[in-house]
Amino acid sequence: MSGAPEAPFAALRSQLQDAAATFADGPGALEGILRGIVDDVERAVGEPLEIFPVCHHSPASAIAMARRLREKQPKTVYLELCEDMAPLLTELRNCRLPVAVQSFASEIEGFPADWAPLSVVAPVTEASAEYQAIAYALDTPGVELVLVDRSSDHVFQWETAPDGGTGDEGDPDAPEEAEQTALHGDAVGVEIGDLRPRFAELEEHLLRHGRVRHWSEWWHQYVELPLGDSDHDTYRQVMLLIGSLFRRLAPGDPGKVRVDEDRERYMWTRMREHLAATGTDPADCLYVSGAFHAASRVAEFGVHGSDTFTISPPSGTEWRHGLIPSSHGAIEAQFGLAAGSVSIAATEWAKNVKRTGVRPFRLEGQAGTRSARPKKALAATAPAHPVPVPVPAADRLTGFLQRPPALDALDEAELLGWSVEIVRAARRNGYLASTADAIAVFETSILLAGMRDRAKPTPYDFQDAAVTCIEKGSVPGRRDVGRLVEIMMGGDRVGQVGYDALPPLARDVHDRLAPLELRLQQRGVQRALLDIASRPELARCSDLLWMLRRLLPQGAARTVMGERRLGERSIQESWDLALGTHQRALIELGYEGVSVEQVLEQRLRRVAYAPQATAAQVLEAVEDATLYLRSRRLADELGTRALEVLAGERSVDGAPEVLRRVRRLLAHYRTSEPVLPPWIESFVKTGYAHYCTLLPTAFTDDDATVRQVAAMLGFLFGMEGLALSLGCDRTQLELALAQSHPTDPARAALLWAAQTHLGTLPREVLRERCAELLGNPLVVPAYPRYLSGFVHALEPVPHLADFVVEAVSNAFALLPDAVLLPWLPNLITTLRAGGAELAPLLIREAGRVFPARLAELDAWVPPWRLPQEPPAPPAGQAAAPGGVSLLAEHPGTCDALARLLGCEGTWRTGGATPSGAVLLARHPQTATALEALLAVGRHG
Repeated sequence: MSGAPEAPFAALRSQLQDAAATFADGPGALEGILRGIVDDVERAVGEPLEIFPVCHHSPASAIAMARRLREKQPKTVYLELCEDMAPLLTELRNCRLPVAVQSFASEIEGFPADWAPLSVVAPVTEASAEYQAIAYALDTPGVELVLVDRSSDHVFQWETAPDGGTGDEGDPDAPEEAEQTALHGDAVGVEIGDLRPRFAELEEHLLRHGRVRHWSEWWHQYVELPLGDSDHDTYRQVMLLIGSLFRRLAPGDPGKVRVDEDRERYMWTRMREHLAATGTDPADCLYVSGAFHAASRVAEFGVHGSDTFTISPPSGTEWRHGLIPSSHGAIEAQFGLAAGSVSIAATEWAKNVKRTGVRPFRLEGQAGTRSARPKKALAATAPAHPVPVPVPAADRLTGFLQRPPALDALDEAELLGWSVEIVRAARRNGYLASTADAIAVFETSILLAGMRDRAKPTPYDFQDAAVTCIEKGSVPGRRDVGRLVEIMMGGDRVGQVGYDALPPLARDVHDRLAPLELRLQQRGVQRALLDIASRPELARCSDLLWMLRRLLPQGAARTVMGERRLGERSIQESWDLALGTHQRALIELGYEGVSVEQVLEQRLRRVAYAPQATAAQVLEAVEDATLYLRSRRLADELGTRALEVLAGERSVDGAPEVLRRVRRLLAHYRTSEPVLPPWIESFVKTGYAHYCTLLPTAFTDDDATVRQVAAMLGFLFGMEGLALSLGCDRTQLELALAQSHPTDPARAALLWAAQTHLGTLPREVLRERCAELLGNPLVVPAYPRYLSGFVHALEPVPHLADFVVEAVSNAFALLPDAVLLPWLPNLITTLRAGGAELAPLLIREAGRVFPARLAELDAWVPPWRLPQEPPAPPAGQAAAPGGVSLLAEHPGTCDALARLLGCEGTWRTGGATPSGAVLLARHPQTATALEALLAVGRHG
């Protein structure tokens, strides 16, 4: 652009040069910026392929787009949108706007694993120029819609941030007050027509001098309203001017600049490829682009630009596409817009349509819109007014920039209606508002508009006035006045994806839940009552609901009554369902498979075969496969995987969870299967040897907790019978305990309890050790930790509950208050923190031991203080012949029995009683007969 005098923008360029010299004390950087802006506008306006710059969700852009499409009637519409989203656009007619076109990938290839799942969304509202172009192209015969922006795969190839994240994830600090703002989740937003200064100082300057609070209000006041009734050339040149200004004043972030320029190169390369392949005349085309990208300076710009840009191949990631519900709040949160700005834009769109008389485009059969009158279809191939040969556009910027803003006259009826409606809404939400408040809001709105150099109050002025006059610093209800104004201006409209546009999985869910006779697509919570006993067909609905509860976010399917455990099934259930509210999550399930069962199986496999999977996690997957899918095949496969993971673990972190789940699975298989599955037998056998090997180290490892060591002992003692029957050796456990030498008091008590269970430490010795601890003043402060170990020992050795009660009771009985009171809080906190789940067992045992009435307490003697029976004689010591002497002193019974049996004999009067060996020698018949019996059994 040489800036020759014959150029249409020569006069404007000269004026800007003079202004730069005047205000900047001579030509310099400012002159270069101002002249460059004019060059960008002139270059874009003179392009043979008409560029239509837009701003995302701008009513002025939508009105200008609808007007231009009816005038030009292009044969080809190039749209700045991810090219792989094209097949989804036809499904928009089955949805109620706003919705978002989504690309989703759960299994990724070529990207870091922690990025999964990948998601890209492009929201569409009725008050957007993009929707007008889509509706025109899809409903007009002979018109082709071509998406030219980078694919979803290239979004993540190019948008990688230095920290490994993505660069266009919206505002991370956006409030999440309502669930509507999270409809897009963590998806990356495609910024179609995004137009906002990236220079913070420039935005601050515009807001301060424009006397507005945020960018959305500035755009509404200084761009939307002036361009609402402007002609096509003025609109194009002004939007190009703003896009070029923001582009040239953007900070030089290399990553941002590279991505922006690569997107422009990508789009122009795709357009030239399409023009060459189809032979379409550029004059019959329209390129809908964001104003920021329309004023591009890359070498590939234009129909005759260079072809040096090479598009990189896609990664191996498999992308799935669909439509998800969106909302005004979700769009505002994702793109950093002011709360309520999209709702206000929708209201302005309706007003502009009514004021200008422009007939907007709507997809035929579009849900949520009124039926349009029959109209004659546009014929793009034979327009009523042939498009003239492109001529250099006249300069419309000079007049627009020199013309003072047109001040709209005050519409008292509209403002009065707003004031009355907001007072009515405030009353419904608990505010003590009256007619006087409506008058105050009316007058304050006019006052604020005058202070901000506006003749007509904008919705933002009205919102400020309503908050000032009605809220008065307190919010009695759930919504504040600002939120009430947003609802009154159009509300946070939430879109919905129609049944026909849902993926197969989501449609299958709706079909299978049809017996519930609920409107599942409706937003909000609905109660479902399942009387499975009287209607057995509802059992299949129950199975599906339990799987959805496992897969969907909390609140989508919440059980009120009923539970599902291994071996148990409810006969009546009650559910709160909000599938319409969580439609996005249900749709994304459809990207992972064609049925809920397939998705659940894939997720269970993904968890089990993850590189960092633990044995406890794999056992949970086994339990879920049995509980929800009833798949013995999958349970056996995942159980074998759990065995592999357990054998490779070198820590005991998951021992409590492993113990809990193995116990539950064993109980289930023993009651429901004739024999145990081979994998669980191998798991018990391997686990017994595994934990015996780790036990000595765990007793002294500072990273292992007492609860984890107790869980290991619980596995060893609880599974000992099954393990020994499978070939394990108990000597391994005895050697492991013999090699354990803990120094921590809690673990020492745990070891003593284990030795008592094995019989190597008698209870009397254990009782003496506890007495020594209480008698040693140096050890008394650590006594609560010993008690904590005994409490945890109730997991592997539950029959020690009476001894733990005895140990606690002795401490309270023997220690003086001066010693007892200082460590009593420590005892309570230790028991609460370390043994809360074992406290019921301890309390139940204490209730059995202690008297039930207070009056019996004075005469009550603890069982451990009662006289103990003498211990049994050792095995090698002969017992006293008390029984034989008793028979000799009272022979009557024995003589009567001998007469009954026909035996004759006399009583031995002296000598020792014959032993068993002597009796066998005298009467060998019994031993001989037993030997013959055993021989027959052995050979038989």
